[in-house]
Amino acid sequence: MRKLVILGGGTAGTMMANKFARALDPDEWQITIIDSSETHYYQPGFLFIPFGIYSPRDVVKPRRPFFPPGVKAIVSEVERIEPAENRVVLGDGSRVNYDTLIIATGTKIRPDQTEGLLDEEWGKSKFDFYTFEGARRLGEFFKSWDGGKLVVNIVEMPIKCPVAPLEFLFLADAYFTERGIRDKVDLHLVTPLPGAFTKPKATEILGDFLERRKIRVTPEFGLARVDSGGKKLVSWEEAEVPYDVLVSIPTNMGDESIARSGLGDELNFVPTDKATLQSKPFPNIFVIGDATNLPSSKAGSVAHFESEILFKNFLDYAGGHPMRACFDGHANCFIESGAGKALLIDFNYDVEPLPGKFPLPGVGPFSLLEETRANHYGKMMFRWTYWNVLLRGLEMPIESGMSMAGKRV
Repeated sequence: MRKLVILGGGTAGTMMANKFARALDPDEWQITIIDSSETHYYQPGFLFIPFGIYSPRDVVKPRRPFFPPGVKAIVSEVERIEPAENRVVLGDGSRVNYDTLIIATGTKIRPDQTEGLLDEEWGKSKFDFYTFEGARRLGEFFKSWDGGKLVVNIVEMPIKCPVAPLEFLFLADAYFTERGIRDKVDLHLVTPLPGAFTKPKATEILGDFLERRKIRVTPEFGLARVDSGGKKLVSWEEAEVPYDVLVSIPTNMGDESIARSGLGDELNFVPTDKATLQSKPFPNIFVIGDATNLPSSKAGSVAHFESEILFKNFLDYAGGHPMRACFDGHANCFIESGAGKALLIDFNYDVEPLPGKFPLPGVGPFSLLEETRANHYGKMMFRWTYWNVLLRGLEMPIESGMSMAGKRV
């Protein structure tokens, strides 16, 4: 019997387990999925917890009900991958052999990588919202906070969901306005990027949104250290930004098992063929989602589009055929802008976000690079879609490759 092993039971790994459970003959294939936790988090929902829009119970479910029957689930840490031997070594020293491996180990925030960031003030005056606990603690803090300098800082790129820091600021503007203390809150984005986002057209539009909301932006700021006692960010050039409350997007890194396996780059992301999604050195290893080093966004939509490509290429590879599917870097992101509205961007490796209608040309119902209530409803409805369609690997009415239909050049 041939063995397919999936490392990671998050969004990407769970999608692949469901797709392959339906497609592969159980008499010929044993599918095993390995993850260290029994809990699945709806990570896009973390953004809403600090502002009381979602409660913690809205984003947490047990993991096993999303694994299909017949798939073997192992709850364990992964010590390392031994690609030359086609096996995975678990935390207890036991080994799991594979014929084909899918790495879907994701990315984690690493505040320990920045001097002065992770100390006794973490969770008191310095927070994150990229983890469940971080978002929950920040929500509790905001309930009694009466204003001051709130700095949102991206330590370095790449990060999971590059628009999330902007969404956080837009939601903070709406939240503190609703509480009647917006005039007492100084919102400030400090970023290593030259502007608000990674794509020029979107940067122009999103930068204008920040300016209209009186949210300051300090671009091209390379954070060297955090001075907790003085409550300030210090750059490599010794520039300083003071804060009362710091919301940090720390360095994002891949799983430490990737480093122990010698399979990753300096941030533990796996060098991956940008078209086929194969590991570059090992053709029987595929990589998906945030675990890759691809020049695409680390976002759930990207993992979804990649899953369609990986599925086709895996079947070709397993059947001894040339791989025909090609990933184009497609990303699709709703950007919550507060007060019941949102924007939508759709882009890939080569085409930056453009205005237009999505997904149906001239009809929508969603508008690209435009703030609308329909986009907000799309963002909020996605939670149901995530739990009931996306995770289960079911078909969605959006092609994996980006279409120019409905876009205005």
